[in-house]
Amino acid sequence: MQYVNAWRAVAAATGRADRGAAEDGVRLAYRSAGLAEPERIIWADSPRAAVEVVEKLHGAGRSVRDEVRTRPWAEERRRMYDELGPAGWSALWSATGAQLWETTGALAERIRAGIVAGLTTRPEDEADVRLVLLDAVLGQHDAAWLAAFDGRGDRLTGLADVARNAGWWWPYEHAVVISERPAELHRDEAGRLDRGDGPALAYPDGFALYAWRGMPVPAEFLDGLASLTPERIRAEENAELRRVMLEYYGYDRYLSESGAEPVHRDETGILWRIAMEGDEDVVMVEVVNSTPEPDGTHRVYWLRVPPRTRTAKEGVAWTFGIEGDAYAPVRQT
Repeated sequence: MQYVNAWRAVAAATGRADRGAAEDGVRLAYRSAGLAEPERIIWADSPRAAVEVVEKLHGAGRSVRDEVRTRPWAEERRRMYDELGPAGWSALWSATGAQLWETTGALAERIRAGIVAGLTTRPEDEADVRLVLLDAVLGQHDAAWLAAFDGRGDRLTGLADVARNAGWWWPYEHAVVISERPAELHRDEAGRLDRGDGPALAYPDGFALYAWRGMPVPAEFLDGLASLTPERIRAEENAELRRVMLEYYGYDRYLSESGAEPVHRDETGILWRIAMEGDEDVVMVEVVNSTPEPDGTHRVYWLRVPPRTRTAKEGVAWTFGIEGDAYAPVRQT
């Protein structure tokens, strides 16, 4: 677990890179791969800027990503697999890399998508940008698989040193391009990019990604969230953006201010339905906590339930993972 927590911090690290330590790591990675050290190391302020630098490189030679990153990883994995056996390797991965894989992989994919979107002014440019991205070593965002090998040998020390101290990097025969780490990173409790008042991920040169609870949104979209009205929400044609608006505005507030009418009542609560043009209905159950607050009031909760829900009891039962007919609490809390 110590390795997992340390590498989780690496994956989420922000702030200026330690350029000296990262460059030493690059040179060690080259030596470990049996290669001559690169003649030039060039820094960029973001992965997007690094792609632009790579596209203009002259005399860099071929990519040596396979020698520096792919082969060492594969050989170390085979060594550990042979040493631990199938069950042992599976247990090791489950306890280390698997803990970080989903969030770091999703973040890396979002960065790739942002780079492609930002650098493809013409459709024919996209393939060229994606080819450059294939040459990248992900640095800090390789944290998941580096965590699995930490403390189990020194073959990957150079790669780990770069990851701890810098962002993505591009290794070629005679030159290396290295990106700075993000200046800002904002995520929700599930590890998704999330911020309502600015970029969720931002690099020193202004390359940024905007997101609300993991969903990409335009930068200008966030500017309008503070002045939302039910009418503005209903007028939004993009169903996904409308969903973001509802989450930000609050389903309960939207119901109370939009003149919505309840569609069902029973002993468990009140069922509300919001028809959404071009999207599934939003269905909520309003329930009252039977246990009073310290001041004697009873707190109201809103539970979002599937669109197929027809009664309040069915909706409350769904939140407990049971059928409506089987839901018969002795006492609600």
